[in-house]
This record gives sequence, C-alpha cells and structure tokens, in this order.
Amino acid sequence: MSQSSVLLIVLFFYTILLIAIGLWTKGRNKDQKDFFLGGRNLGPIVASLSYSASAASAWTLLGLTGLTYLIGVSSIWVVLGSFLGAVISWFWIAPRLMDFSKHNNIITLTDFITFGIRGYKRYLILIISSLIVLFCFSVYVAAQFQGAGNTFSSSFGTPMSHSIIIGGLIVMIYTFLGGFWAVSITDTVQGFLMAITALVLPIFALIEVGGISGFIEGLRLSSSVEQLSFTFGNSGLLGLGVIIGSISIGVGQFGQPHLLIRFMALRDNKALKMGFFFTIIWYLIVFLGMYFVGLVGHILIPSIDNNEAILFAVSDYLFSPVISGIIIAAVLSAIMSTADSQLLVTASVISYDLGLGKKFPGYELHISRLTIIFIVCIAIIVAIIIPSSIFDRVVFAWVALGCAFGPLVFTRLARIDCGANSIILSILTGFSLAVFFSLQPSSLGFTIDRLMPFLLSLFFLLVFRKS
Repeated sequence: MSQSSVLLIVLFFYTILLIAIGLWTKGRNKDQKDFFLGGRNLGPIVASLSYSASAASAWTLLGLTGLTYLIGVSSIWVVLGSFLGAVISWFWIAPRLMDFSKHNNIITLTDFITFGIRGYKRYLILIISSLIVLFCFSVYVAAQFQGAGNTFSSSFGTPMSHSIIIGGLIVMIYTFLGGFWAVSITDTVQGFLMAITALVLPIFALIEVGGISGFIEGLRLSSSVEQLSFTFGNSGLLGLGVIIGSISIGVGQFGQPHLLIRFMALRDNKALKMGFFFTIIWYLIVFLGMYFVGLVGHILIPSIDNNEAILFAVSDYLFSPVISGIIIAAVLSAIMSTADSQLLVTASVISYDLGLGKKFPGYELHISRLTIIFIVCIAIIVAIIIPSSIFDRVVFAWVALGCAFGPLVFTRLARIDCGANSIILSILTGFSLAVFFSLQPSSLGFTIDRLMPFLLSLFFLLVFRKS
C-alpha cells in the first residue's frame, strides 16, 4: 500500500473522529460561557495536553526541526526558552488567573485586560486589543494552514492552494460545531499523537545512526563549525545575545489568548497541579524529541530543498509507508490543534468582546460560528497570497501577542494597579516594536527582536502606572 493511500485512510477516519467530537460536544454549549470556556470544568489531562498542543503546533514539528537542521545545536536555546515559558506560565500565571477569572466572571483575555476600567478609555483599550488579536491570529492561523498545505502537497502532489483550503475546512468544521469542548478534546487527542511521534521517531533514528556514539560522530562529520557551536559561531556579547534572544521566545507564552483561556477554564486547584506536571513531561518529550530529529536529519539526509520538511524526510527514510503516513497525520493534528484554539478566540473577540452577539439576542452562538467561518477565509487567503516560512510567521505573531499583553498579565496578577493611559501605551509599545523589528530587512539580533519590545512594554506600564 502506498503512503498516499495510507494517509488518505488515516485522515478519513481521523476527520470523522474530529467531526464526531464536534457533534458530541455541540449539545454542551448552552451559552457563550460554555462555548468559549467549557463551563470552567477543564480537568488536568485535557487542560495540559490541549494547552501544550496549542502552544507547540506546526512550528515545533516542522518549524523547530527545520530550524535545528538549518542552524544546528544552537537551537537548544529555543527549546529551553519554550520550556521555561511553560513552567512560569503554569507555576505563576495559572493559579492567579484561574482565581481572578472565576471571582470576576471573566471569559476572555480582553475581558481581563479591560477589567476595572470605565468610560471611553475602556472602549479604546477594547478596540486596540481586539484588533491586535484579530490581526495576529489571522497571521498565526495562516501559518497553520500553510503547514497543512505543505503536508497535503508533499503527500499527494496537490496544488498548494487546494491543500491549504482542505486543511482549513477540516479545522473549521469541528470548531464550528463544538466550541471550546470540541477544541479541547480534539487537542488532547492531537497532543497524544504529537508526543508519540516525538518518542518513536528519535528512538528509531538513534538506532539507525548507531546509538549515541554514532550520532555524535555523524553529527560532527555532517555539520559545519557554526552548526556545532552553541552560539552559531558568534562570540562575546553577540554570542550572549543569541542565547538570551533565543531563550526569550518563551516570553511569548505570557500573552497568548488561546493559552491563557485554558487557565481560566480549569476546574480547581487539583486539576491545576496535575496539569502542571503533565505539561512539563509533555514539553520535555516533544521539544527535545523534535530537536533531536533536526540534528539527526543532518546525518541521514545531508541535503534537502526545504528544511521545514526534514521531519517528513527522516520519517520516509526510517519507516514503511504505513508508519510514515501515520506520522504525517500526527503533523496535521499538530497544525489543527493550534488553529482551532485561535479560531475560537477570534470568535470570542468579535461576538463577545466587541459585542456583536449582544446586538442579536438569542443568536450569540450563531454569530460566534459565523465569525469562525470568516476568519478561516481570511487565513486561507493570507496563506495562499503571502507565502512565508512557518517558523517566521509563527514567531512574528507569537512575539507580537506576547509583548503586547504579557507585561499587563504579569502586573495585574501581581496586584499592581495600572491606569488606562499606561495600559494603552504598554500595549501599543509592545506590539508596534515587535512589528517594527519583524519588518527590518535584516534581523537586528534576537535579543532586540524578541526581548526588547517586552521589556519596554513592561517599563512604560510600571513607570506610568498611575496615569
């Protein structure tokens, strides 16, 4: 049986499963609180795996492996930064945000940002925050659809535009039907698939290259001096900047709406503590596994046209078409796990935060579902018309959201009161600097690109907090 045939069969049954979950969870949505937060009844396994799968997505399975294949061992700092971001989020942000949102009946991140602010300034912050979320998630979801397009195109030889549309429609259907519960349960299934892939692929690859000693020797022979350097050949302050800047990718987790709502939806403290433990284990397995796949790819596949396809190339090299087809399905599941969460957040922004649903009483859920269709169409158009690497597109949206909202999340949960003007200045500073640095023809350095907008946003928030 050919790989494409296996993949078609796997995807058929997998898609049926996702749609079935969407139909099953549809009846659990009585109001917008159920549709966007699952009635605040999220258990530890679903919370941790849905959080992790949504945070990792295609940028880990395709982007991180591709980055590691390209630059070598120095991408370990990206792995460390992502891991630390998850630890800080679950240890410090999660318990405080869970309690704060329950006590104040907060449903969305925008709700949280505008809490306690009155008058026209609240409306201004609401508009600014909503536009930033919609813009960033349109780019972010487009990256997921592009990943799906790459996967379908490489597997079936279909045109990229057709492949992107197919992937987008699959995600749209079950998100449209089931809301938060459908997204969380399907993300849990997808999280399991990603973890299994991150365990199986490195183990067989390590055996293939002759164990640890064979891996080390093979990596030395197949890599350049820069690829074997933990600073990518840089030294002194520049080398330190590469390390700090790469680790700084973790700060993006502090301002991601689709991740923070998992904390708002947690059932209780017991679910929080167990979810923290499961998340840490998952991150170690998946991120280190994908890092290893990118490195071992140098030994098994010395040359490849598209570095973000190295996972597929290694899979094809090691396994039969049947196993390789299942691994490709795992990649598609990773893509879907992030796109569905982000689509749900965009629906909450338009229907709940901006109040469109309130203008049509009794039709709030219908408005939310129509919003999902609209954002899917926008993301598909962006993915087709404006091509970019998955990693670059995700990092841009990730950093922009993290720098815009992360500082405010920290200060508010630390019970530091900030005035409306300081909040507006902080959000605009973090977002605009992230956009500015991303548009430069050549990178100004990872430290400036990723960390500086966050720090300046926090600085303005604290210095002008009384305004």
